[in-house]
Amino acid sequence: MKTLLVSAVALIDVDGRVLLAQRPEGKSMAGLWEFPGGKVEAGETPEAALVRELKEELGIDTWASCLAPLTFASHSYDDFHLLMPVFACRKWDGIAAPQEGQKLAWVAPKKMRDYPMPPADIPLIAMLRDLL
Repeated sequence: MKTLLVSAVALIDVDGRVLLAQRPEGKSMAGLWEFPGGKVEAGETPEAALVRELKEELGIDTWASCLAPLTFASHSYDDFHLLMPVFACRKWDGIAAPQEGQKLAWVAPKKMRDYPMPPADIPLIAMLRDLL
């Protein structure tokens, strides 16, 4: 089984809410809510991938120095194994806006269970709720 390295971030606003993005129609797991991020490309660090993905997906700029390692997810799907380092970020430039047709929601950690998520993301909810 192939291992897929994906980097994700909990963007945390001044009110302690976390940004979730809904996977758009036409993508696998469409309609589910997830933490922003994406695949780590060859030669990229997880932090560099997040800086790139946040610009591409949300139109915001951040820096590797603003990404605090938080935890990781490890989950086997039917055709691949996902390994996902997860970072926390409280500093960026710009206003997060959907760039790829996805919906966005700023969600209080205690309300994240109201949003259906991919299996790999679900264990992260309790950690963020307890942290924030």
